[in-house]
Amino acid sequence: MIFFEVDGLTKRFGGVTAVNQISFRVKRDEVVGLIGPNGAGKTTLVRLILGILRPNAGTVRFRGEDITRLKTWDIVQRGIAGTFQNTRPFRRLPIIANVMVPCLGPRAARRGEWVKTVEARAMDALEFVGISDLAREPASRLSHGDLKRLELARAIATEPDLLILDEPFGGLNPAETELLAKSIRRLHRGGRFGRLHSEGAAMVIIEHKLSELMKIVDRVVVMHFGEIIADGPPAEVVRDPRVLEAYIGKEVG
Repeated sequence: MIFFEVDGLTKRFGGVTAVNQISFRVKRDEVVGLIGPNGAGKTTLVRLILGILRPNAGTVRFRGEDITRLKTWDIVQRGIAGTFQNTRPFRRLPIIANVMVPCLGPRAARRGEWVKTVEARAMDALEFVGISDLAREPASRLSHGDLKRLELARAIATEPDLLILDEPFGGLNPAETELLAKSIRRLHRGGRFGRLHSEGAAMVIIEHKLSELMKIVDRVVVMHFGEIIADGPPAEVVRDPRVLEAYIGKEVG
């Protein structure tokens, strides 16, 4: 059975085709990087996968099931979670309360029976990303880097098997980037969180900081003007003439 597959996904806004016949697969044990210049259609693709937007054509399948028309909440309950470029926490609530909310979902509650309380599961997620010492602080007091880690904690609190991360390193300084990268690596390796098993979580990571991304991913998919122009190992993709042309004037690798 194919773990995750996007097949012929297309999205048009009026006369503009933002995503055009996109097809790719992700294996159960893979971390796939999704890159491309600004305006390539990456974020639109993520929103289609997560059910925030509806495609004009194409399908998204997860564990053999067609999830294309499901609502976002139902997609999360099947084991896919995502983070976004712009974090939107409940700013007046304590950080731990922000993570307790996704812990209340049916999937997380069902798979989190190994602990006694929702609060314990939320604290475990915060410990995983390294901000448990801030658990009682209001989210409004977090730095940008810690907000990114809170976003990851909220996603993994749903006990996902597939994580889609939209620019997780955006706006972070080198130290913050490395801290978050360590959490991502641990999660993929099957670092202990809830009942995540030894396989860890498969991932699709959209990122502009290519030097950091290439240290994490197994494969890279490159989008340009809504289409895939390359798909392969990082070392091969960064030498692809089509990719170099798309990134003229920008650093690749």
